[in-house]
Amino acid sequence: MVTILALFNERHSSYRDFQSLREATDDILEFIDGYIYMAPSPGIKHQKISSYLHGELYNALKNSGCNVFAAPTDVLFDHVDDERKKKVVPDLFVACDPDSFTENEHVGPPEFIIEILSPSSRSHDMVTKLNLYMNSGVKEYWIVDPVKQHIMVYTKDENNEVQFDLVTEPSIAVSKCFPEFKIDLAILF
Repeated sequence: MVTILALFNERHSSYRDFQSLREATDDILEFIDGYIYMAPSPGIKHQKISSYLHGELYNALKNSGCNVFAAPTDVLFDHVDDERKKKVVPDLFVACDPDSFTENEHVGPPEFIIEILSPSSRSHDMVTKLNLYMNSGVKEYWIVDPVKQHIMVYTKDENNEVQFDLVTEPSIAVSKCFPEFKIDLAILF
């Protein structure tokens, strides 16, 4: 289960509280809307899927000028006001703007994000992160469900409306942003 760490019982945590906690631990922590989330270590099945997708993404995009990153790489959805900043650690993401990086993180929305569901992260990835990503400029978001063996694909259309596709076996999932990235679900699962 994704754990919400409450530093104060009656109010949200500040971004400064989050930064202090991050400096004091090696745990994977995220900050969204005043809450600090801690993710447990992923299981073996999760890591196998992540490794496979990372390799396929790398091969599909290696000559594109875009880069693929795997957790634990931070993504900061920057805002002038510290209290409105959001920092997450996606399982995988693709970024194409070399100027969007600091030494330690990607700043701004990546083009494409993939999260792999674990029993502990299900609602966090399917609700909290879905809303964050779709409202913050991410163009494509895949939620990979190893239990149900499908991929939920969320994209933004030309009118900035969120579109949804459910890809199930024996289909092939094809990225809308990067059509050269194709995943055969029979091989993935």
